[in-house]
Amino acid sequence: MKPHWLSRPENVRRLWRAFIAVLALVVAAQFAVPVHGYFAAEGWFGFAALFGFLACVGMVLFAKLLGLLLKRRDDYYGDGGGDV
Repeated sequence: MKPHWLSRPENVRRLWRAFIAVLALVVAAQFAVPVHGYFAAEGWFGFAALFGFLACVGMVLFAKLLGLLLKRRDDYYGDGGGDV
Protein backbone atom coordinates (compact mmCIF):
# COMPACT_ATOMS: atom_id res chain seq x y z
CA MET A 1 0.00 0.00 0.00
CA LYS A 2 1.30 3.43 -0.93
CA PRO A 3 2.03 5.66 2.12
CA HIS A 4 -0.12 8.73 2.66
CA TRP A 5 1.33 11.88 1.16
CA LEU A 6 1.48 13.54 4.60
CA SER A 7 3.67 10.71 5.91
CA ARG A 8 6.62 11.94 3.88
CA PRO A 9 8.73 14.57 5.70
CA GLU A 10 9.41 16.58 2.54
CA ASN A 11 5.68 17.16 2.01
CA VAL A 12 5.20 18.25 5.61
CA ARG A 13 8.08 20.69 5.18
CA ARG A 14 6.49 22.05 1.99
CA LEU A 15 3.16 22.53 3.74
CA TRP A 16 4.81 24.45 6.61
CA ARG A 17 6.58 26.70 4.12
CA ALA A 18 3.36 27.30 2.20
CA PHE A 19 1.43 28.11 5.37
CA ILE A 20 4.13 30.51 6.55
CA ALA A 21 4.18 32.21 3.13
CA VAL A 22 0.40 32.64 3.13
CA LEU A 23 0.44 34.02 6.67
CA ALA A 24 3.23 36.45 5.76
CA LEU A 25 1.23 37.63 2.74
CA VAL A 26 -1.87 38.16 4.86
CA VAL A 27 0.08 40.23 7.39
CA ALA A 28 1.82 42.15 4.59
CA ALA A 29 -1.58 42.92 3.05
CA GLN A 30 -2.13 45.33 5.91
CA PHE A 31 0.18 47.74 4.08
CA ALA A 32 -2.30 47.89 1.19
CA VAL A 33 -5.59 47.70 3.10
CA PRO A 34 -6.35 50.45 5.59
CA VAL A 35 -7.50 49.18 8.99
CA HIS A 36 -10.17 51.16 10.80
CA GLY A 37 -10.62 49.51 14.15
CA TYR A 38 -12.95 50.46 16.94
CA PHE A 39 -10.14 50.39 19.50
CA ALA A 40 -6.70 51.98 19.04
CA ALA A 41 -4.93 48.63 19.36
CA GLU A 42 -6.77 47.31 16.31
CA GLY A 43 -4.82 49.73 14.13
CA TRP A 44 -1.45 48.31 15.16
CA PHE A 45 0.46 46.48 12.47
CA GLY A 46 -0.16 42.73 12.70
CA PHE A 47 -2.71 43.07 15.51
CA ALA A 48 -5.22 40.70 13.91
CA ALA A 49 -2.59 38.00 13.40
CA LEU A 50 -1.34 38.33 16.97
CA PHE A 51 -4.86 38.38 18.37
CA GLY A 52 -5.81 35.30 16.35
CA PHE A 53 -2.71 33.43 17.49
CA LEU A 54 -3.26 34.31 21.15
CA ALA A 55 -6.94 33.37 20.91
CA CYS A 56 -5.96 29.99 19.45
CA VAL A 57 -3.41 29.39 22.22
CA GLY A 58 -6.04 30.37 24.79
CA MET A 59 -8.57 27.93 23.35
CA VAL A 60 -6.04 25.09 23.38
CA LEU A 61 -5.08 25.81 26.99
CA PHE A 62 -8.74 26.03 28.01
CA ALA A 63 -9.46 22.71 26.29
CA LYS A 64 -6.54 21.09 28.13
CA LEU A 65 -7.82 22.42 31.46
CA LEU A 66 -11.35 21.30 30.67
CA GLY A 67 -10.01 17.86 29.76
CA LEU A 68 -8.30 17.62 33.15
CA LEU A 69 -11.50 18.57 34.94
CA LEU A 70 -13.83 16.27 32.98
CA LYS A 71 -11.52 13.30 32.57
CA ARG A 72 -12.65 9.92 33.94
CA ARG A 73 -10.66 6.88 34.95
CA ASP A 74 -10.03 4.25 32.27
CA ASP A 75 -12.25 1.76 34.12
CA TYR A 76 -15.10 4.24 34.63
CA TYR A 77 -17.59 2.08 32.74
CA GLY A 78 -16.39 -1.14 34.32
CA ASP A 79 -14.17 -3.87 32.96
CA GLY A 80 -16.38 -4.48 29.92
CA GLY A 81 -17.03 -8.12 30.73
CA GLY A 82 -20.20 -7.82 32.78
CA ASP A 83 -23.90 -7.45 32.06
CA VAL A 84 -25.28 -4.19 30.76
